[in-house]
Amino acid sequence: MRINWNYIKMIGIFGLVIFLFAFASGRNAVRLVSEPQVKFVGENNLFITSKAVSKLLIQNYGNASNVKKETLALNALEKALKSNPMIKTAEVYVAINGTLKAEIEQKTPIARVNTNASYYVDADGQYMPLSNNYSARVPLVTGYVEKNNLESVYQIARKINNDEFLKKHVYEIRQDENKQLFLKLRKCDFTVQLGKVNALDKKINNLKAFYKKALKDNILKDYSKVNLQFDNQVICTKI
Repeated sequence: MRINWNYIKMIGIFGLVIFLFAFASGRNAVRLVSEPQVKFVGENNLFITSKAVSKLLIQNYGNASNVKKETLALNALEKALKSNPMIKTAEVYVAINGTLKAEIEQKTPIARVNTNASYYVDADGQYMPLSNNYSARVPLVTGYVEKNNLESVYQIARKINNDEFLKKHVYEIRQDENKQLFLKLRKCDFTVQLGKVNALDKKINNLKAFYKKALKDNILKDYSKVNLQFDNQVICTKI
């Protein structure tokens, strides 16, 4: 009987490939994960440090360098990171070489509440704690503010953050017990009375028109209050 050596060679090569694949997969599964590497995306100013993120990872899965890849629950680690009130999004993965990596996007503060408690309001209208690492240059919020009722403050803070004129000039937002809003402008002695947040765009346009005209006429210093509550009117109170 003639032996088909080509057929035997093909079977041998196929078997070798299967063996090498199983061996590599087995070694990869039990490979120990190295210490975490943290990368921040977006905001350059760090409210939370790489060290703090690494500590969160280790706290939620022991010493990361002693964890096998096959037992590492990446979704659980991402959930643990996202539970931190300074973190907006988190992606955790293990590189081919066994390095545990985390990509972090921080929350973006747009206002700082400074009442009986101090904290930020972030770009989504949510609570964000202050940081020991960095202090954001955003408008202060004073007066009567409730942490679980930030909607009005958030709306005006978001408007300020997205408007070049307001971002340049507004340094304080004050809310009274009736949810009436007031603004303070840099280099101006008067208070801007916005009232409620309804018709906000129209009120801001009226403020800009008044400011431009008063600046041109050099009379900004003559007023103590600028009331924008009424449609198509800017009512000014002289000092």
